[in-house]
Amino acid sequence: MSALRPTRPVWAAIVAIPVLFVVIAALQVRIDAVMRSAVNQREELLLQSGNTLRKLSLGYESLLADIYWTRAVQYYGERLGVEDANYELLAPLLDITTTLDPRLIVAYRFGSVFLSERGRAGPGRTDLAVALVKKGIAANPNEWRLYFDLGFLYYWRLKDYPAASTAYLAGSKVPGAPPWMKLVAARIAEKGGSFDISRTIWAELYETTKDPHLRKKALQQLQGLKAAEDEAELNKLAGQYRDRFGHDPASAKELREAGLLAGIPVDPAGFPYVFGADGKSHLSPESPIVEVKP
Repeated sequence: MSALRPTRPVWAAIVAIPVLFVVIAALQVRIDAVMRSAVNQREELLLQSGNTLRKLSLGYESLLADIYWTRAVQYYGERLGVEDANYELLAPLLDITTTLDPRLIVAYRFGSVFLSERGRAGPGRTDLAVALVKKGIAANPNEWRLYFDLGFLYYWRLKDYPAASTAYLAGSKVPGAPPWMKLVAARIAEKGGSFDISRTIWAELYETTKDPHLRKKALQQLQGLKAAEDEAELNKLAGQYRDRFGHDPASAKELREAGLLAGIPVDPAGFPYVFGADGKSHLSPESPIVEVKP
């Protein structure tokens, strides 16, 4: 009969499994309580150290990381669109998540977006977003998409073009990285911000992201960039019109009648551009497009 008795490792596993689920349940209850609390949130976040949680996870770090990642998404989602929302716990939740599972790439990628969004869409903490992505790169040096995210933050959020170029160049050297990474790095180094570079970056984000909110935002940015580029070209033609006739054009129709346009240009939503008293082109007041700068 003694041969049928479980060995000590087996007994340890049997005992550890219910203990693990008790720990997970306790963590879920505690985290939920923290999320509901509007007072002393920082002090009440149980086990703020990801390293401490790793020691208590009994080898189930990935499972706990998934729980914390879910909580981070919920935490962000509950505040999205709320004026002056408090995102104080977002960075700690993401830090714990990625300490528990350093290979959870989605937490770095989407977490950095959450942190860098501004106004009603997020806390506007690009500095924390950069730190999170750098943490991801240190743990996953062969994940070229993290270099893309870092370059995106430097380029779009911080307008730090040398740093953006360096990030894209570093990413281009990772096995499996697309050839355009090196091209974008060189063009940023040469030109800084420009329509074509911005369009390339947002188009890549639009094509690769699986998040519907981020995909919608990328499309809006691409449409806004197209409108801004159209307006820049129309303003050049308006300058030529002014030099020829001595006054500003009142509409795109006058540019067409002067032979400067082949037709009446419209924005990505299908609305014709208008000209203001300043002689510059603008989006129609009826257009849903929001112009953005490169």
